[in-house]
Amino acid sequence: MTYSRIIYILVTALSVSCGRQMGSELSVSEIPSQGSIQIKAEAWSDNWFAFYLGDELVVEDSVSITTERSFNAESFIFNADFPLQLNFVLKDFKENDSGLEYIGARNQQMGDGSFIVQFVDVVSDELVAYSNDSWKCLVIHDAPLDKSCENSDNPIAGEGACNFISIDEPVGWKSTNFDDSNWPNAIQHSAAAIDPKGGYDQIDWQSEPELIWSADLETHNTLLCRATISQ
Repeated sequence: MTYSRIIYILVTALSVSCGRQMGSELSVSEIPSQGSIQIKAEAWSDNWFAFYLGDELVVEDSVSITTERSFNAESFIFNADFPLQLNFVLKDFKENDSGLEYIGARNQQMGDGSFIVQFVDVVSDELVAYSNDSWKCLVIHDAPLDKSCENSDNPIAGEGACNFISIDEPVGWKSTNFDDSNWPNAIQHSAAAIDPKGGYDQIDWQSEPELIWSADLETHNTLLCRATISQ
């Protein structure tokens, strides 16, 4: 056995024994932006998110929502000023308006969504904001309205048990002065209920951030979530 082969085996074994930590660190992207405060955001989504600071799109999940089982974590740095108007579009994967995935396959089912994020001041290393049940989240796509659609031999979006509700984004919802008092609060869900995977463990979560979604993890497919953070 050659010396290089011995080194390769030892390195591989070390990687496995350490829980495959080598090369597992989440890369951090820097977003060109204006502001006096440098903030690092770390987010995990099932399946997809877009983050807006006010009306400005800061980052989109790098894994397309059309990708099945697209659990994904993102880490990025941007500049901003207080107050921070944090706006998120959150989507769970669905093949069509029926709200189902794997349509026609033996594992045809409703998906389930979830999201968590933390924002940290890069200079002070202090937690600036994080997802919890104080956030406001509006469901704009709800399907199927009857969960028996999941067991249908021929699920057709908009028919029978596979009916759905879809509404447009409210005008001006990304504005700081938008009135979200009628929006429901986000619902915190336990890690046991979510079983987060696919990048979740690559982030060193502080104790405060919570996994959030709306009341129904399965049928609420698209959410608008917002939080206003004062200094």
